[in-house]
Amino acid sequence: MSTEIVIAGVGMVPFRKPGQSESYDVMGEQAARAALKDAGIDYALIEQAFCGYVYGDSCAGQAALYRVDISGIPIFNVNNNCASGSSAFALAVQAVQGQQVECALALGFEQMAPGAINMLFPDKPSPIARHEQAIFRMMDMSPEERAVPPAVGMFGAQVDAMLGMGVTEQTLAAVCVNSRRHAANNENAIFRTPLTVEEILSTAPLFRGLRKNYACPPSCGAAAVIVCTPEFARAHGVRADVRLAGRGWSSDRSIFFEGSVMDVMFQALSRDAANKAYEDAGIGPEDVDVIELHDCFASNELATYVALGLCRQEELNAFVAAGRGTYGGDWVINPSGGLLAKGHPLGATGLAQLTELTWQLRGEAGPRQVPGARVALQHNGGLGSAGFVHILKKY
Repeated sequence: MSTEIVIAGVGMVPFRKPGQSESYDVMGEQAARAALKDAGIDYALIEQAFCGYVYGDSCAGQAALYRVDISGIPIFNVNNNCASGSSAFALAVQAVQGQQVECALALGFEQMAPGAINMLFPDKPSPIARHEQAIFRMMDMSPEERAVPPAVGMFGAQVDAMLGMGVTEQTLAAVCVNSRRHAANNENAIFRTPLTVEEILSTAPLFRGLRKNYACPPSCGAAAVIVCTPEFARAHGVRADVRLAGRGWSSDRSIFFEGSVMDVMFQALSRDAANKAYEDAGIGPEDVDVIELHDCFASNELATYVALGLCRQEELNAFVAAGRGTYGGDWVINPSGGLLAKGHPLGATGLAQLTELTWQLRGEAGPRQVPGARVALQHNGGLGSAGFVHILKKY
């Protein structure tokens, strides 16, 4: 990257269950104001804004940011499924790196409804039809199985694929236990009550091998990240010690649909994005201290360990059992509690991950602080598909 990107300010609101939050525009305003306060600048210095969300009408970004100020800046709205927030961040980075602006805002928010995610426009061609058809074929799904909500069917297939490759039910459950343990120290998380492996495995599967606690909850929330040039930071007294060191942005490749369920369901996409980010930053996974990754389902967290190069597929049971992904291990993964426990308001998720990692690198994460964290990795994916990996460093 030719122009250094400073993470100037971050902010988020506590994530909540549907029906327990403010409306999306109020949450968006609050997150944006928190990021501005963190950066120590006024909204008048923001030159462009990029807003990510899924469940909202066109120009919802304006509705949120007009509550902060109506200043005439360009506001771009972004929808890339669960990677909408990371997409907004990527566009803000491009605007600064391309020297179009010196300071840009990425905002993400979501006001979700209860229940499993389904298609909003069933009368139109589905953007995930290619993925569904590949999984139907690979898993030999019956017509009745094909009729379940897409997220349930597709990630149920991912769970089955994991179990078929030797991952145990105890390992899947242990991922959820770990998420709750981390979330207990995060006031912004939805689920902070501990769970045990026995409690999780005592519940009946919802679909194939998929159990309720293997899935993240529908959530409401908002998060924001401000990026700027080092020169802007110096001119305006902005803290500049956390910077973007590497990035990897990807969509699907045709070969992904000819491989395995794991390839269709994010793993190959995530590997692509991670390899690009490692190369861009000039580091490897062994150099990373703390990770926030896209654990929309427990099976996807395990798939991402492999995609990020943390371990091999056949090592997953041992990796989790040895505590290599928590405090005292090789990496601390999802210290926030991740999507499984913190929550997953789609448009806010990627930016909330970046907010958590910025706090970690600054040493501001309180009781969940990762000691000595200097290199952080963020991973976020949206089915359809969009994959993002960003590497942050403390300078």
